[in-house]
Amino acid sequence: MPTLARHDNVFVLDLGDGENRFHPDWLASVNAALDEVEKAEGARALVTAATGKFYSSGLDLDWLFAHTDQYQDYVVSVHALFARTLALPLITVAALQGHTFAAGAMFSLAHDFRVMRADRGYWCLPEADINIPFTPAMAALIQARLTPQTAHRAMVTAHRYGGTDAAAVGIVDQAVAEDAVRATAVELAQAQVNKAGDTLGTIKARMYAPELAALCDTTNALG
Repeated sequence: MPTLARHDNVFVLDLGDGENRFHPDWLASVNAALDEVEKAEGARALVTAATGKFYSSGLDLDWLFAHTDQYQDYVVSVHALFARTLALPLITVAALQGHTFAAGAMFSLAHDFRVMRADRGYWCLPEADINIPFTPAMAALIQARLTPQTAHRAMVTAHRYGGTDAAAVGIVDQAVAEDAVRATAVELAQAQVNKAGDTLGTIKARMYAPELAALCDTTNALG
């Protein structure tokens, strides 16, 4: 399960050491950690990271197929995590040390910045291959955070981007060696800790107002 630590003014939320799929208990744990980060005062920033082969593989399809009656509520909870991350009143950096797929990739896009391992691991939106369409809100998030050309290729071809290729097209901000991913993310976050506060939250809320409205629409989450 996710664990939260603090290093000076930077909170580091480790998402876990498995595939870090969005099981309801995992979502609750992440939100509890974000509660703690938001309640803290003063200069601060957030890095999300993981341990092992995966950053996150996204939706917990096994749980979802076993609880099809809760599909809409589950998607609403995932959208809520994206919206919350996108609008956090502090700088956020995703440290992608491993595979970052599907809703996990979308979660990374909700961060302000992304640092990815250069030599191994993929960032991918596989929905076109696994026959699960993007919800309107998911599509809005992806298209808001990527260039039109990159969003189009990623969404319609399910292309797998390595770290260097992801940096070249703006999916991530930096591609670095494996042992430098988390440290680079923390350094990037530390440089921005004084931005935390209501003004930054307002800037984000206004910048992404249409996307946040879509992500927070609980009546039409599935389109």
